[in-house]
Amino acid sequence: MRVEHQNLAEAFAEFKTDKNIKRPEMVKILEEVLINLLKRKFNVEEDEKIQKSFNITINVDKGDFEIWHNREVVADGAVEDSLSQISLSEAQKIDADYEVGEDVSEKISISDFGRREVLSIRQNLISRIMDLEKNNIYMKYKEKIGQIVTGEVWQVWKKELMLVDDERNELYLPKSEQIPSSKEFFKKGDSVRGVVARVELKNGSPIVIISRTSPYFLERLFELEVPEIFDGLITIKKVVRIPGEKAKVAVESYDERIDPVGACVGMKGSRIHGIVRELRNENIDVINYSSNPRLYVQRALSPAKITSISIDEAKKRAEVFMPSDQVSLAIGKGGANIKLAIQLTGYDIEVYRDNVQEEEDVDLDEFTDEIDEWVIDEFKKVGCDTAKSVLRLDKAELLRRTDLEEETIDDVLKILKEEFED
Repeated sequence: MRVEHQNLAEAFAEFKTDKNIKRPEMVKILEEVLINLLKRKFNVEEDEKIQKSFNITINVDKGDFEIWHNREVVADGAVEDSLSQISLSEAQKIDADYEVGEDVSEKISISDFGRREVLSIRQNLISRIMDLEKNNIYMKYKEKIGQIVTGEVWQVWKKELMLVDDERNELYLPKSEQIPSSKEFFKKGDSVRGVVARVELKNGSPIVIISRTSPYFLERLFELEVPEIFDGLITIKKVVRIPGEKAKVAVESYDERIDPVGACVGMKGSRIHGIVRELRNENIDVINYSSNPRLYVQRALSPAKITSISIDEAKKRAEVFMPSDQVSLAIGKGGANIKLAIQLTGYDIEVYRDNVQEEEDVDLDEFTDEIDEWVIDEFKKVGCDTAKSVLRLDKAELLRRTDLEEETIDDVLKILKEEFED
């Protein structure tokens, strides 16, 4: 029955070698399995009795173990407890020199327990170790939530990728956590970075979900690229993202000598370029945080230039006025810029065209009902495409620059002046 012992020892050795389980945990599991085996064989319920009468020696390095049964030699017919006592005649079968009162240590062979029992114990051992491994993976990645991990692409499916880490643990990157960009392609063998988003249990097995769309991923990337953030000299106050399109990062420095925005961007963009490449050319705005809501909202709407801001603290509302040509910049493509500014500041931001600015100038195309289009085109040829740009030049200058007649220019100037007088 040596084969059964080998099977049990090999099962132990296999997990000791291949699985990331600490030595004390392995020893404890095998001890518990063997104690249960002895309890069933000798019909004992208490662990203490087994531990008192048996020595279990486990060699983790070799993946092997030994069991020794310790009993006291008593006179024939005086055995009261077969677990802790052995008769003199039985002891002398082991060694003829034994006498009453001495201790006998007898090695127990796994074959003594029966083949079926050994197979059952082997399965129990494997199950216990696998449960421990699953729990270790679960706890390990629970502690890593919000941290960057790297995995190698192992399987590519329609709705997700399966990665493996350095210890061959499985990680999953769902499609919903991938940057929605036409450039985000992965193939088997690629190295992929992401932040641990969550760890779930499915049928008792840990499922580690990583993300490349989480704001925490961008925050951790800044920590890796900007030493001042890692050292605590610069603090990231908040990160908001529309993955693959645009992001805004508010930063603050507690050292007046450090420009937080400049430190994050780096010389000629050296620091932020690596992050942008990792995020598939996501446009990243880094702004200085401010506790002044007016200034903070103004910075959050960059690159748009504003004229004035009205803040309602109670309603967390901001009304922002700006020139017409800045409105599209404030809103951004698909509303991305203003959406992120709202998320970053926590204020409901409404953008308005500055009425004063609107009255100061009007496009010439607005006068097509009163001025012939070919005349308007003549003004545009010399760089005058608004009413104000025409009125800034005197009649003599307009005659010199254009091929228009004096009478035509007089009519145009009259129409434009009346517009502003109205």
